[in-house]
Amino acid sequence: MFDLQSIRSDFPILERTVGGHPLCYLDSANTSQKPRQVVQAIEEHYLQHNANVARAMHLLGGEATEAFEGARQKLADFIGAAGADEVVFTKNATESLNLAAHSLGASLRPGDEVVISVMEHHSNIVPWQMVCERTGATLRWFDVTDDGRLDLDAAERDGLINDNTKIVSLTWVSNVLGTVNPVRTLADQAHAVGAVMVLDACQGVPQLPTDVTELGIDLMAFTGHKMVGPTGIGVLWGRADLLAQLPPFLGGGEMIEVVRMTGSTFAPPPHRFEAGTPPIAQAVGLGAAVDYLTAIGMAQVAAREQHITGCALRRLADVEGLTVLGPTELADRGGAISFTLDGVHPHDVMQILDSKGVAIRGGHHCARPLHERMGVQSSSRASGYLYTTEAEIETLAEALDYTRDFFTGRRPL
Repeated sequence: MFDLQSIRSDFPILERTVGGHPLCYLDSANTSQKPRQVVQAIEEHYLQHNANVARAMHLLGGEATEAFEGARQKLADFIGAAGADEVVFTKNATESLNLAAHSLGASLRPGDEVVISVMEHHSNIVPWQMVCERTGATLRWFDVTDDGRLDLDAAERDGLINDNTKIVSLTWVSNVLGTVNPVRTLADQAHAVGAVMVLDACQGVPQLPTDVTELGIDLMAFTGHKMVGPTGIGVLWGRADLLAQLPPFLGGGEMIEVVRMTGSTFAPPPHRFEAGTPPIAQAVGLGAAVDYLTAIGMAQVAAREQHITGCALRRLADVEGLTVLGPTELADRGGAISFTLDGVHPHDVMQILDSKGVAIRGGHHCARPLHERMGVQSSSRASGYLYTTEAEIETLAEALDYTRDFFTGRRPL
């Protein structure tokens, strides 16, 4: 059974008050809160096992290396990788996507095409823009329908994925619309023309059971801090054979095999892509986060996310003047719910809600092209997670009613 109260007790921050109100944290798509088990794992590492990895031959060095590589194995098991050598540690998902763009981009030429979508986070737009500018390749993209789904019909009519396509890089779950994209179908289309499929799974891995083989992809980026893990660590998973073909992203210590003044040779993956001292304590913390989520069960996490998202969609439908961006049905939908409130700027919505103890996000959520496509300058976004309660959804709705009434002059602040 999903024991919500037991889970909430693992997150001491949820006991805080803000301005005299109980904290109602609904910004988990931005960053999740951390359970005490993750914090304690990091503390224990620093206090008892701190040393650099893969360099020091003393006891502490061995313990640190074992913990670091052990975390790599936990991540591999968590996402269904063939082995730990397919898991590359980075400092965040943005670095993972830049690594993918830089290394895959080394083989691009004028006439080649890279396909993304208008619903991407900036981290899955800008690196591909940069590599296309550098190589002369052409950047193309999926549009979205008015209800926030990829416009697959238009893409087929336009031949978006074709013989010139070399890379397709898409989000699994939109951080704005909550849309869950048909990854396997699109990966099969990419592979049919010989293209590589890259997946931004930052919103997917924390919410959904993940098996990279079932997804049919070639590279996948995600981050620790959205899955109850620490900040400062991301992951790039890649098929072992593909990683072995890619050139390194950064140069320095640990990523080398032999260094001479006349040239260097590079270590095999994953260490080829991990120059310098890696995020050791962060990896230990992420390993503890994997343990935490695994103990609950990702099927349970996904079911809870669906339940609380359904509660939110139904309750927000009753808020006068509120319009949800993207799908309003649960089918193929994740937990991020972005919306507008008539006559109130999202930053004002965020500020008034914060005065009531409700934490949401306001802005374009690092997805400005998507907001332009949806015809809005910015939006407010509420996002729950495994610790969110039905009562917090009610608190959100009541705070939104209050905010609307304040800005329309129906009640004082």
